[in-house]
Amino acid sequence: MKSVVAVALVAVLVLTIAAVPSEAGGGWHGGGGWHGGHGHGCCWGGWWAGAFVGGLALGAVAAAAAAPYYYAPPPAVVYQPAPVYAAPAPAPPPAVQREIVYPNGRYVLYGDGVSQPWQWVWIPAAPAPPPPPPQG
Repeated sequence: MKSVVAVALVAVLVLTIAAVPSEAGGGWHGGGGWHGGHGHGCCWGGWWAGAFVGGLALGAVAAAAAAPYYYAPPPAVVYQPAPVYAAPAPAPPPAVQREIVYPNGRYVLYGDGVSQPWQWVWIPAAPAPPPPPPQG
């Protein structure tokens, strides 16, 4: 379709230039040199009119032959909330063995190491009970 429009506009250009006589605005004549055409010729107003119409035709041809522009739609912007990072919960303190038992006593651990210092205390085992009195 564009090529048909371009050919038609070129034809209009050629016919416009051919329709303007050379004497309308003056011109070159074979034996006499340049002859001005003041007050003579057609109603077109000289070669200026032909140039104007031809320029319009050429501009139309150029516009018809130009490739169409395609503008892609802007990309969709999706805003996602920033990820929230939380510090992991502190692990519970490891179970501390607070008592070590021996046959003659035991060690007991006092304190928590933060508000009270650790302290091992020796607690001797209770003496064996006395033997029962003799019966008799």
